[in-house]
Amino acid sequence: MTKTMGTTHAPVMDPSAMPAVTAREMMVRNLITLDPAMDALEALDVLLRNRISGAPVVDEDGKFLGIFSEKSCMRFVVSMAYDGMPSTDVISLIDADPPTIGEETDLLTIAQTFLNAACRRLPVLDENHRLRGQISRRDVMRAVRSHLNAPKKTNTASGLFFSAILSSEERRV
Repeated sequence: MTKTMGTTHAPVMDPSAMPAVTAREMMVRNLITLDPAMDALEALDVLLRNRISGAPVVDEDGKFLGIFSEKSCMRFVVSMAYDGMPSTDVISLIDADPPTIGEETDLLTIAQTFLNAACRRLPVLDENHRLRGQISRRDVMRAVRSHLNAPKKTNTASGLFFSAILSSEERRV
C-alpha cells in the first residue's frame, strides 16, 4: 500500500525569479574528508559510521584529489573478488575527475550540473583547486524551497493618496 503525501498545488515559479544564490552561500563547509593514503576498508568504515554516501579526498594542503564514494566501494568489492586484493589505499579507487564548481556558481547552473552528471555531490573548489565546501542535490532543493517560502515583497504605496481622503465632489473642483 502506498500513501500519497500532500494535496496542495505547487506555486508557479517564474524562471526570472530564480533565487540569486551562489555556491558560496549554500555550500556545506564542515566536511568529512579522507586522506589519499587511507586504507579503503578504513574509508568504507568512515562512510558507514557517518552515514554518508561519499567524501572528498584531499592532500595535506587541502588540494582536491577526487571523491571516494559508494561507487568506489563497489569497485573495491569487485577488485577484491576478482583480483584477490586484500585491501588498497583510497587514492587508487577515487573518481579523480568528478564534476566540480566554483564558489560563485549560481543556483541554476548548479541544478543543471546535477542534471547533466550522475553525481550526488558537487565539490566547491577555489582557483587553486583547494576544496572549499560541497553542495548536495538536497542543498539545492533546500535553497529553492527557502526562496519559495520567503515573504514576497509587494510594490504597494506606503501611504494614502490624497485623493482617497477627498470626497468625489471635492476632487472635481
